[in-house]
Amino acid sequence: MQLVCPVCATKNRVAPEKLRLEVACGKCGADLMPAAPMALGDDAFERFIAGTELPVVVDFWAAWCGPCKSMAPNFQRVAQELPLVRFVKVDTDAAPLASGKYAIRSIPSLLLFEDGVERARIAGALPARELKAWVQAHVSSGAPQ
Repeated sequence: MQLVCPVCATKNRVAPEKLRLEVACGKCGADLMPAAPMALGDDAFERFIAGTELPVVVDFWAAWCGPCKSMAPNFQRVAQELPLVRFVKVDTDAAPLASGKYAIRSIPSLLLFEDGVERARIAGALPARELKAWVQAHVSSGAPQ
């Protein structure tokens, strides 16, 4: 299984049976499977999405957005409940290229990627239960959850 480091953007090969263990990047030593959302900017976003073989849920948000702030704990909670799905936060003000490429028109916007391809999207703040159900409904049946 290939995972991209959220810190240095290095591609790492990880045995599937080790995904639930603490796995460190071979280059910088960062945790490849944190049980928390990872912040990404324009510099690493595309490489992370394209090179990570696990499903990736991206929360496009902004610091000034009230609904974004209210959903943040729910996003964090679901990231802990679904350890084999990568959860990423992208600040739309700090990452205008990614926001523009994916035509983010309202925030929060959630996009689910598999194999580097957008598979689903939803806009608006969601309670944790609905967010988890949305992720599980859109992750392909062959992907680990």
